[in-house]
Amino acid sequence: MRIIIFIPLFFLSFSSGESFQNSLIDITTISSEFSLEIRYATPNNFMDEILYECEVCLLQIEVAKQIVKANQYFCEKGYRIKLYDCYRPLDIQKKMWAKMPRPTYIANPYEGGSIHNRGAAIDLTLESLDGCFVDMGSDYDFFGNTSHINNFNFSAEILANRKLLLDGMRQFGFQSVRTEWWHFNFSKNWKYPVLNVPLPCSY
Repeated sequence: MRIIIFIPLFFLSFSSGESFQNSLIDITTISSEFSLEIRYATPNNFMDEILYECEVCLLQIEVAKQIVKANQYFCEKGYRIKLYDCYRPLDIQKKMWAKMPRPTYIANPYEGGSIHNRGAAIDLTLESLDGCFVDMGSDYDFFGNTSHINNFNFSAEILANRKLLLDGMRQFGFQSVRTEWWHFNFSKNWKYPVLNVPLPCSY
């Protein structure tokens, strides 16, 4: 069994004088029921290059607990969550922005960054419990109209799959974005700061 790893990051002071210590947790240390396909640890992504040195999903503790609950919900329905991306260092966000400076799809790292940079956003999909593909109408990281959640020009099966994913995630405090069916922000993301801590890859 893997040991739970808490990664202390830094103290952030606010104008109100408040300060707190953030921490990220590896999701696999609290649940082994997820499927991982961290695309940025492979060249199979819109950048066509490896951006992460290892396949790991780090999240704020509160966010991790909620996504575990969401996964349990989907498992009861015969599915499980496949994770594509979780916490993303700000330096990686800058590389993405340099290639695609379109805030519709890539958050501007110089104007608030991404909720991924806060450890409070997750890119994901569903698969069956035996690992079979669930069609959502487009691949992950496809930046076009077929990825938009307000596009209903799909088969009844695809629309049902998307509805299952959206409805399930919203029950556990996650909000969708219009242009990416796979992206979910934790509703309380505002309380976490933007981070640039490297992923804890060891060999």
